[in-house]
Amino acid sequence: MLDIANALFEVYYAVFGGFCLQYFLGNFLECRGSKRRRSGFCVAAAYAVCSLCIGHLCPYRYEDIRVIERQAALFGVTVLLALLFYRAVRAVTGYLLITFAAISQISFFIAYSVLQMGKQLYGVWSWLIEGKRLVDNDTVTVILCMTAIGQLLLMYGVCTVLCIYSLKKIIHSFRDKEHPIGRTELYFLIVPSAVGLLICMLLRFLVVTAENGAPKLLYDQHPALTVVVPVIMFLCLLSILYSVKLFQDMIALNRERNNRIIMERQIGSMQAQIAEMEHIHSGIRSMRHDMKNTLAVILRLAGQGDDNAELQEYLSELNRNFDSLEIRYKTGNAVVDTLLNMKSHELAHMMPEVKLYADKLLFTDNIVIGSYDIGVIVGNALDNAAEACGKMKGGGEEPFIRLSSFAKGKMFFIKVENSFEGKVVRKKGMEFPATDKPDKKTHGIGLANIKSTAEKYHGGVDWQAQDGVFTLTVMLKNERSTENEYR
Repeated sequence: MLDIANALFEVYYAVFGGFCLQYFLGNFLECRGSKRRRSGFCVAAAYAVCSLCIGHLCPYRYEDIRVIERQAALFGVTVLLALLFYRAVRAVTGYLLITFAAISQISFFIAYSVLQMGKQLYGVWSWLIEGKRLVDNDTVTVILCMTAIGQLLLMYGVCTVLCIYSLKKIIHSFRDKEHPIGRTELYFLIVPSAVGLLICMLLRFLVVTAENGAPKLLYDQHPALTVVVPVIMFLCLLSILYSVKLFQDMIALNRERNNRIIMERQIGSMQAQIAEMEHIHSGIRSMRHDMKNTLAVILRLAGQGDDNAELQEYLSELNRNFDSLEIRYKTGNAVVDTLLNMKSHELAHMMPEVKLYADKLLFTDNIVIGSYDIGVIVGNALDNAAEACGKMKGGGEEPFIRLSSFAKGKMFFIKVENSFEGKVVRKKGMEFPATDKPDKKTHGIGLANIKSTAEKYHGGVDWQAQDGVFTLTVMLKNERSTENEYR
């Protein structure tokens, strides 16, 4: 009965390992086939069958080189399955395979140590038998058999829980799965897993020794190892888990730092452009005022003759051109007015089919939010909206960009809507839509800058895409930021 139970547990552990492998790889790597579930089932089944075959051909023996052979063969199977069923030629694949092997082995040894601690029950049964409290041989056999099965159940249960928890923790902590991993970063991630795996291999050699030609467990010779080994294994497991968290925190910190630098440059450039445009518009307004007066006098003088019809037409056309220099958008914020007029002229030249509406974008005198912070939000939102409209192939409704604003209590909202074609892809663990740009490192910086600016005013960013319209809503608290503003 015990042999049957042991065989069933081995089958269970092989199937469970296959399930964990396809679950772990599937969260990082792209399947080669279109049917993800079928590929996952094939990976799990192939791993389970290969694991059982390897276990039959290379059984564990103390002080035997087959310990290495078995682990190497099993690792080779995982590599082969990754290459066959996933687009696995990536730096992260090596980390995933080594980490999976390490977590499997570490979880097993922690569970095996729990099994060794449970052997104290046999001492209780021995005491009862020696005290002749248990005299029925059949009863003793059943008790010993059930105890062994219970210990196996506990061991594989602990191993299952640890393995699933660790893999889920890594998947959850590895938020930015699209980040390209460099050589140094790969070393940083692999080292804890490799160390844990090597320690497990060493324990495979040492856990069973020979004494007078008979095998004996190292735990029996050194009972303290029942505590020391699981502690070492647990620390190895923690180092693997927290190395991932630290790596992701470093990525987030570097991205935030880079975004901050880009935003500072963007704001500095915007300041210079706005100052220059304000100067130009001021000169144009002054020139327009003077020239309209001059043209009015010339038209009056030209109208006194009969042969000046052509001159009058020319001067009238010139007067209409001066009217076109009038600033079209007046929101109550000079920075936003300049941005809107600049973007309007740019769209008219590059994408004349795009309609820009900003009649409902208004800033009253009680808005105390920094002008340049508003400029960052509107400028980045306009750039993203214009880019989305530019990708539309036509044939449907005219592309548009619509801006509006409204206040609710102390909160001020800026809403930007634009038409777009296709669908928005939001990958797991990513806050903003995925990009189709070739430069993945700088994607989403515009939205990240908008979010960073909104958070200065205890606000946030929300977006949704529905029926061909992308809507970005930015919420800000109408009070001056406590952070340093770029003015």
